[in-house]
Amino acid sequence: MKAYLLRRLLLIVPTLFGISLICFCVIQLAPGSPVTLRLMKLQGTMASDSVPKEVIEQTKALYGLNRPIPVQYLLWLKRMITLDFGTSYKDRRPVLTRIAETLPITLQLNIISIFLVYVIAVPVGAFSAARTGSWTDTCMTMTLFVLYSLPSFWVAMLLIYFLGGGQFLDWFPIYGLNSVGADTLPWYQWLGDRVWHLVLPVFCLAYGGLAGVSRFARSGMIDAIRQDYIRTARAYGFPERTVVFKYAMRNSLIPIVTLMGTLLPELLGGSVIIERIFSIPGMGRLAFEAVLSRDYPLIMGILTISAFLTLIGLILSDILYALVDPRIRFE
Repeated sequence: MKAYLLRRLLLIVPTLFGISLICFCVIQLAPGSPVTLRLMKLQGTMASDSVPKEVIEQTKALYGLNRPIPVQYLLWLKRMITLDFGTSYKDRRPVLTRIAETLPITLQLNIISIFLVYVIAVPVGAFSAARTGSWTDTCMTMTLFVLYSLPSFWVAMLLIYFLGGGQFLDWFPIYGLNSVGADTLPWYQWLGDRVWHLVLPVFCLAYGGLAGVSRFARSGMIDAIRQDYIRTARAYGFPERTVVFKYAMRNSLIPIVTLMGTLLPELLGGSVIIERIFSIPGMGRLAFEAVLSRDYPLIMGILTISAFLTLIGLILSDILYALVDPRIRFE
């Protein structure tokens, strides 16, 4: 296990290098220039032709954009090795500082969502598999397929309209993470206010993953129930609950563990939309604003951190393989 983990950790370096190279090239190919956009905002004009070329060249030199693209990438790579992602074009603050301010909020949303997805989806999938072909299984399958097909931004708008003070009920807050003045509340009231603000965003992030993971849990459980050792356990007279949840479930978890490595990047991508809709100051909203302002250093920093978290998630899913199934040995 130690040798395997060491190899995987060493593979992170070339993988991050390849991801950063592709992202840098895609950003450079995107239309628009941060220099022109910045100058137009400062001058209050929407026409790029009205900005003198001399001013544009001076601004490019200020941001280091007057050098060849390969040189720009090598300079960025050199800074990244020392965890220096440069400064933001928008407010001239260090990129790492801006990410450090927003990353905990995004991780909070995603960790809670992943936890709820697995805590709910695995029992639901097992329950559905134990009643294959029944009306209960059919209704659950239809409900989960409908949830899986609904886009998160549409569901978020519906929740705001019906439950967030739109035209119907005003049950949940739809802005930020805490109410105004929440910092003066006792810790338990502050925590309750934070949880109340997280209900709608977490639901929008979790329902799609819940539907997908529960389907994998159902398929894996059906395959496990058909094995000979399950028939033997039933022949010995064990209760059906013990057979399903003690013997069959553990052997059906490998496909679900595999999904854990892909669920994190999906949630990170989905949080961009959800944080924007609910005005949550997380890394997703920061990435959205960075794209709009063509803030190259900030975009590269966010993509690099997201790629690193994704790779760590894949390694954790590999480690869980051995915990779920003792027969797996990476050596």
